[in-house]
Amino acid sequence: MTTIFDDPDEFSEDQLSGFLALYADRLRGVPGGVVSHRTSGAQPQVAVVIGGGSGHYPAFSGVVGPGFAQGAVVGNIFTSPSAAQAYSVAKAADQGRGVVFSFGNYAGDTMNFAIAAARLRKEGIDTRIVLVTDDIASSDEITQRRGIAGDFSVFKAMGAAAAEGLALDEVERVGIASNAATRTLGVAFSGCTMPGATEPLFSVPDGHLGLGLGIHGEPGIRDIELMRAADLADLFVDRLLVERPSGESVRVAPILNGLGTTKYEELFLLWRHISRRLDEVGIELVEPEVGELVTSLDMGGVSLTLQWLDDELERFWRADAYTPAYRKVAAPVAAFVLPAGDDIEASGDVDAPPASDAAMALGGTVREAFGVMHDLLRREEEALGRIDAVAGDGDHGRGMLKGIGAAVGRVVRVDERAGGAWLLSRAGQSWAEQAGGTSGVLWGAALEALGTSLTDDRDDYTALDVVNGVDAFAESIVDLGRASEGDKTMLDALLPFARALRERVEQGVSLAEAWRAAAVLAVAAAAATADLRPKVGRARPLAEKSLGTPDAGATSMGMILTVVGDVLSTPRKSSTEGEPV
Repeated sequence: MTTIFDDPDEFSEDQLSGFLALYADRLRGVPGGVVSHRTSGAQPQVAVVIGGGSGHYPAFSGVVGPGFAQGAVVGNIFTSPSAAQAYSVAKAADQGRGVVFSFGNYAGDTMNFAIAAARLRKEGIDTRIVLVTDDIASSDEITQRRGIAGDFSVFKAMGAAAAEGLALDEVERVGIASNAATRTLGVAFSGCTMPGATEPLFSVPDGHLGLGLGIHGEPGIRDIELMRAADLADLFVDRLLVERPSGESVRVAPILNGLGTTKYEELFLLWRHISRRLDEVGIELVEPEVGELVTSLDMGGVSLTLQWLDDELERFWRADAYTPAYRKVAAPVAAFVLPAGDDIEASGDVDAPPASDAAMALGGTVREAFGVMHDLLRREEEALGRIDAVAGDGDHGRGMLKGIGAAVGRVVRVDERAGGAWLLSRAGQSWAEQAGGTSGVLWGAALEALGTSLTDDRDDYTALDVVNGVDAFAESIVDLGRASEGDKTMLDALLPFARALRERVEQGVSLAEAWRAAAVLAVAAAAATADLRPKVGRARPLAEKSLGTPDAGATSMGMILTVVGDVLSTPRKSSTEGEPV
């Protein structure tokens, strides 16, 4: 409930007066809204003028300043500003290079801003209009959708474009492109209360949430059962991915937006799940924003906005801005020296637990194997990405390189006397932590399982010990991934390899020779996945499209098994009798 006010009918004007008194050093009030002071020595630029009703702070007046809007038209609570107000603010903001009005797609706003634009044009001020239509819940027809938190994304793009000195046509084009790339879905937990009112504009039944909220006190399109944070994250991501604009971008500028009374800690908790989920589906997150950016008085609710970025939109999203409510300055962030992903844990990893001589020798083999794997995946990153892009999102090569890079980073930071089993386990943890995605989790768990199987207290390691470790490696992927041979996954290369390796070793073939022969079979089995249809994973919806192309995970598995076989061809000597590894 809004409890601090004098006359409820004057709430909008009174709060704006206080806002202007607070930020007089950077803004000035004009009839109908606020305008940014000019920056000393700055060249004239296109005036991006945004606006709508009050009650949405930081939108709209809170994002007026360099790198963002040049002016904001401020209407009454949840009410469109008048045409006269829009005209007044635009006249004050105009720097001789034209004006772009931008606002959410609501009937009152579109009428009043259109009237103001027509009047400005008659006076020789070229004026354009960019509507924001990001709310996927409000209509199946994109042009009929409302503008909600995506306002922020579109305004930011145009403000940055104007700050770069782009001409009016280009700023308008950027705004249209930004809107076309932006999608939002929101949910409400409770309604908002107007100043002076005793009851909220709507209520949500106990144990439910309103799916598809508006930002003017509108309830959700329908009520659904309240859910855990992880499930809400899945709901947001899944629905927004269905609405993904056409194009090949996997980069997004996300906004997790609180509507007024949802705590920041709740937003952070929810973001934990959303970011993980987006990473799992191969989405690259670019400077996410989590907080209150487009609110609705004291509404309890949250929305997720995804703007799909090309190079130009990413540049504008990353661009500096300085406003009362939002400040982004790249230079200080760029100056930070980021630690390696495992620096904190690595400080404790330097003192590895005691290991036998055989385990230390195995550690040398592990280091060498990871080195050749790293070289291989660096060479093949692009090729693996192309294979994966046929029915996936093209990130397999990048993810595998990130995983092996994390593993190598872990093993090179510890004492050379560390045992091989301990190195495998720690490398697996780093792989899973840093690579993300399905393959990252599976490879990380599999390496840990291999390390657990081998242990560092043995006096020697026989070929059969390695075979058992390979089986543990494979079983962990089967158990965790819930896939089977024939599902068009990495298992289609790994399981034939494991069977062939065991068969040859049990026949008395040396480990190196058995490994090389089994690796040949793995490569052939990976190639044969071209004739399979995926039954699990993200490629399953595009099963027919994947026909004729081998599975990327199976392909990389065959490659890795081959180069590891080359390492095993020059075995390190064990301290005891038996076939050394």
